[in-house]
Amino acid sequence: MISRPFAGLAAECQLVALREFVPSATAPLPLAQSALAQPALAQSAGRDVTLATLLPMAAAAMVRPDGVALVGLQVLARSGDLSRDLGRALSWALTAEPGAVLPGVSTTADGEQVRLGDLLRADAPLQVTMYPDFAWWVPGDQAPSEEMTAALQHANAAIMPTEAVTGVGVEAAYWVDAGSKAHLRWVRPEPEEQLLAALARLAARGELDLGEGSRFAGSFRVHGVVVPVWDLDPERHAREWVDPAEAFARQLRQALEGLDGPEDLLLTDAERRALRGLRGRQLTLR
Repeated sequence: MISRPFAGLAAECQLVALREFVPSATAPLPLAQSALAQPALAQSAGRDVTLATLLPMAAAAMVRPDGVALVGLQVLARSGDLSRDLGRALSWALTAEPGAVLPGVSTTADGEQVRLGDLLRADAPLQVTMYPDFAWWVPGDQAPSEEMTAALQHANAAIMPTEAVTGVGVEAAYWVDAGSKAHLRWVRPEPEEQLLAALARLAARGELDLGEGSRFAGSFRVHGVVVPVWDLDPERHAREWVDPAEAFARQLRQALEGLDGPEDLLLTDAERRALRGLRGRQLTLR
């Protein structure tokens, strides 16, 4: 996992989704007063900081001329430690001069090991705002330069329509229109083996889809969490999958019951066969 950066598992799953699957979104970062009391950061006490999926030129962080700091998730160089990468970028953004840009952070273990959770309020949720494009890169009272206009056109052209699917028991789930088909990618907070065993229980009963027009496609492994993926009917809008996702959340919660021991003692033969199939359809993102 990402060492519980803030607000527990729900925020951690959102962080993974924004890093890996969501094209254009931002979220204010709730800074801890204890962190800002440090002498090195005292001058930044009044600075707003925003987490962003992608910044111009895939920068790790930047400070606008108006003093607003932005920290990017989708960067060119990164390590396997998301919390440390973001902690370093945020520390830079809190003290950098307006107009400065941080192209990237060190991806080695050398240097100060400041982590994202060291700088944020532990009880604060991540409030995500999604956008259809990257127009938010340029403040409304500014005209974009030729370089920025080109960057905007390039970034906007790569966007696939994406929307959050949110309901009772449904968080960090995102619908994406990939053209010939749509997908639902759902970042789950459960430990991998426990989640896979529960999915195997549902698979053995033929209950792994989200109803008509859906098919379980497999799962990603990324940053220590599992992300189940479904292929969906592209003719149906994202909001039409809220009820099926809520129903699946209830089924999954029931399937997870009792899965806290050795899996071979908890699964039937059919469920173990289904589990092998699920593992065969996993892809690790690095």
